[in-house]
Amino acid sequence: MNPQRKRIGIIGGLGALGAADIFFKLVQATPSASGRDQYDLMFEQRPFDEPEAAGSDEASLTARKLYVFDMVRHFEARQADAVLLPCFISHTFLDEIAGEVRVPLLDMRDALVSHVQRRHPEARRIGVLTSDRVRRHRLFEIAFERAGLAVIQPAPDLQRTALMPAIYGANGIKSGHLQGEAIDLLEAACRSLLDQGAELIVPGFTEIPIVIEALRERGLPIVDSNRVYAGHAVTDAGNTKARPFKVGVVGGVGPAATADFMRKIVLNTTAARDQDHIKIVVEQNPQIPDRTANLIGDGPDPTVALYATCKKLEAGDADLIAIPCNTAHAFVERIQPYLSIPIVNMLHETVRHLREHHPGCRRVGLLATSGTLGSRVYHEAVEGAGLEAIAPDEANQARVMNAIYGEKGVKAGYTEGECRDDLMLALAHLVERGAQAVILGCTELPLLLAQSAAFPVARTHVVLLDPTDILARKCVALAHGDSP
Repeated sequence: MNPQRKRIGIIGGLGALGAADIFFKLVQATPSASGRDQYDLMFEQRPFDEPEAAGSDEASLTARKLYVFDMVRHFEARQADAVLLPCFISHTFLDEIAGEVRVPLLDMRDALVSHVQRRHPEARRIGVLTSDRVRRHRLFEIAFERAGLAVIQPAPDLQRTALMPAIYGANGIKSGHLQGEAIDLLEAACRSLLDQGAELIVPGFTEIPIVIEALRERGLPIVDSNRVYAGHAVTDAGNTKARPFKVGVVGGVGPAATADFMRKIVLNTTAARDQDHIKIVVEQNPQIPDRTANLIGDGPDPTVALYATCKKLEAGDADLIAIPCNTAHAFVERIQPYLSIPIVNMLHETVRHLREHHPGCRRVGLLATSGTLGSRVYHEAVEGAGLEAIAPDEANQARVMNAIYGEKGVKAGYTEGECRDDLMLALAHLVERGAQAVILGCTELPLLLAQSAAFPVARTHVVLLDPTDILARKCVALAHGDSP
């Protein structure tokens, strides 16, 4: 494929004749002055067991929904700029699919409303020929009435005896009968719409435009909805509608910290119902080699495992990546250049939060793993902001490591007793050395001490910063449209 061309996917199999007609009209609508101007059109049809009367109220839509979703994801993988669903029934669940994919799905209703408003501004009463299923979903009423247009449907008896048989009957269009009885039945349905005051007729079956000329020869004012949809695809392909934001989380580093981070995203999201919360995809990979063991010893390098986990999140349509592990940030600069989505740097966000909310704190204590301290990633972030970083001495750093990795440490599931006592001693040591704020620079440490603007230590108070909570708040803000 030429990467400079627009790429449009057309899902076949939802009504072979209608899909083929839209593909043909799309070819006619695309530029053809030179090969460079032509579009890449991808038409694909897979075996799909469609019910004989898919448009009836009784037909199940489950197989159709899953077929459409799989086909859209297939075109998405082929980097389509847009996908066409040449089937009005599928448009009854268009929003369900659109909410789970990145590629734009072009809406036939948008195309038809725009066409009527531009080409037939005098028409205010629109007759619609569509299936029982589409009628029940009020697909056309919702779209047209929003534009100030009235929708007229055939009477129920004519819907049953003329319109549905014209499409699905033994002599109907779906069976390949493009003249005779099918045309007569469609004409009867159209005449009933005109008798009710319709000024223009819009097909809600992609099969009807195949016989559009036969109907026009009978004097019926009917729109070629397939040609309208094809023209809409040429002008609007790639104009993406907003889709739900998705946060990708590198999980398992460590597992308890991941669960804590997820809880903080939920707690920091303003929501009145489940659907107001943020989409999150987690790749829980506790097999990522220990970051500290690599940074301070001869442990295996976690770079590839971290990168592979991030790539899975990228493939899962995440808009950004959060890594609720401070030590892992020593490896972020290695892998970020090879990713197409950003890793939100928890360390930088923590220092930014400190400067914005506690500008009087100039001396910053660090409670973190020996690997994080040895990598100096926090030192660089703090000192780069013009602040002074204070790390524990050797004895107190040993206490921090025992609080995290000891037999009764937080990674072993303990949150009280020896682990918390060790951490409090290390915290008091930093305060005695002049720390005005202390960063809980291992994501397990907030499980022992809560974030506080005035935490009591050694007859004074100190600001405690929880990078996990700060990262969660930043992800929520980005999901709601804030700039990075």
